[in-house]
Amino acid sequence: MASRDGSRVVWSSGIGRIRYCPTCHQPEDECRCAAQRATTEVRPGLPRNDGTVRIARDRKHRNGKVATLIVGLPNDTALLTDLAKTLKRLCGVGGTVKDGVIELQGDHVPVIQKKLTELGYRVKVAGG
Repeated sequence: MASRDGSRVVWSSGIGRIRYCPTCHQPEDECRCAAQRATTEVRPGLPRNDGTVRIARDRKHRNGKVATLIVGLPNDTALLTDLAKTLKRLCGVGGTVKDGVIELQGDHVPVIQKKLTELGYRVKVAGG
């Protein structure tokens, strides 16, 4: 909502928060570079589909308890639930499948890495 004199609305209770494009500094609804960014940008938090399975340790939102996350598997619900069941049985822990990500309780990165490599997946350990 930039006016002709170059000023812009910083805050107004009538229209709410205005989000600006970090590249062209225009409001998002008037941004000219959004279409270009949308084709090249990878949204954070979503698994990449580059053929590599990534295994990571995570303790966010778990009260300090460690979980092992497996990301990058094909988005097939039957395959994910079957693989999660196999890995849970192998490690002797609980776990779940959420949004295409297998979550296992505890730190089991080396065991899972070995098993997925045996199953023919290309595996990388993500994080520390």
